Amino acid sequence: MTVPKSNKASDGAPAGNEEVSYVYSFSRNETDGDETMKSSLGGKGAYLAQMAKIGLNVPPGFTISTEACETYHQNDGQLPVVIWEQVKAALLKVEKDMGNSFGDASDPLLLSVRSGAAVSMPGMMDTVLNLGLNDQIVEGLAKMHGERFAFDAYRRFLDMFADVVLGVPHSLFEAKISDLKQKRGVTHDVELNEKDLRGLVETYKGIYKEAGVSFPEDPMHQLQMAVVAVFKSWESERAVKYREVSKITGLKGTAVNVQTMVFGNMGATSGTGVLFTRNPISGAKEIYGEYLLDAQGEDVVAGVRPPPP
Repeated sequence: MTVPKSNKASDGAPAGNEEVSYVYSFSRNETDGDETMKSSLGGKGAYLAQMAKIGLNVPPGFTISTEACETYHQNDGQLPVVIWEQVKAALLKVEKDMGNSFGDASDPLLLSVRSGAAVSMPGMMDTVLNLGLNDQIVEGLAKMHGERFAFDAYRRFLDMFADVVLGVPHSLFEAKISDLKQKRGVTHDVELNEKDLRGLVETYKGIYKEAGVSFPEDPMHQLQMAVVAVFKSWESERAVKYREVSKITGLKGTAVNVQTMVFGNMGATSGTGVLFTRNPISGAKEIYGEYLLDAQGEDVVAGVRPPPP
């Protein structure tokens, strides 16, 4: 894990007194960017900002710019202090908008972290959802919203964080939940109860130990590690090769989109899905999509269970 340095050689500050903006907030109350800023905010970040700017109910968050990624790599893989300070300032704005605090076990704010370059490409870091949970915070979440929801969110986070941040294969976690479903005589994840999910969390922690990696209990450390993982993924072998084969040049790096979590796994009145403004099969200009109730993230794409017709 690379942490910010405080010495002058790595503080990331430009010459003179002017501070470069590396982090751009978006919410219905205050939005720094817009759709014209894809080179700095990436595709996701630019359009999140634009939707917030026109008054759509976009969950508050912030985008760490492609310039920050470029600076990270120019700085020998060190996250400059100036960038991290701007991240913390932007997080305070999100907390103010939402009325709860990141890392507060009594009323926790949880985050999603996604990569997003100006040009979409494979090889970049995947999504991390429910970031900010730990053994204490999950209990607070359970008191607020129910034990089954809280531990379902926690087991998902442990799986995603290990896979996309620490490099522990998702297949190890999938094998454990498949074994549990077989033992319980159920087919789908939603059929597991709160006791099952509590036990699954402990099983997942065992995978961390077997892999020789540590789970960071500190939510700010989790966020820092996820941001660094996004930046590192820009120079992954797959991403570099894709840019080379596709002749994609002139990009500074990838942006990082950090956003308030919206939960699709809170029961039958919530869900997740994908939506297109054109039919991807016929090309017809019509709304097309699929969804799952009581699900989260890319469950629809992953095919965890068939979507409604």
